[in-house]
Amino acid sequence: MTTKDLRIALYQPDIPGNTGTILRLAACLGLPVDIIEPAGFDLSDRNLKRSGMDYIAAVTLTRHLNWERFEAWRADTGRRLVLASTKAAEPYTRFRFRPDDILLFGRESAGVPDHVHERADGRILIPMAPGQRSLNIAMATAMIAGEALRQIDGF
Repeated sequence: MTTKDLRIALYQPDIPGNTGTILRLAACLGLPVDIIEPAGFDLSDRNLKRSGMDYIAAVTLTRHLNWERFEAWRADTGRRLVLASTKAAEPYTRFRFRPDDILLFGRESAGVPDHVHERADGRILIPMAPGQRSLNIAMATAMIAGEALRQIDGF
């Protein structure tokens, strides 16, 4: 499998179990993960280790001290930032992913602030049944990463 540099980024994650599950997903799919701090928990938290199990050791994990540092790194790489957001209008299945995209997911409790939303090059959503707010972030990450990999022939 080749992922062609597709990445997952988590903006200030606040639930260790979800982050661990996403790290496990990333290990299984061969995707690197960027964590934009501060996180809402200690990244050595036992819940993170429990949900990520031994898969965490297989993930290429980059920690960014804050949003500004992440953006400086991203500017140097020239990568496109694709934000998953309930405020977006474009369904993720209609979006055309590129091999070097960064798939950004916000905090479970609050998403991302407006200044982060504005910096995204693409904004996508997962269509849901009327009256429903959002999916679990780990499930949303799996759906969107799977579609992106399918499109770029990353499996």
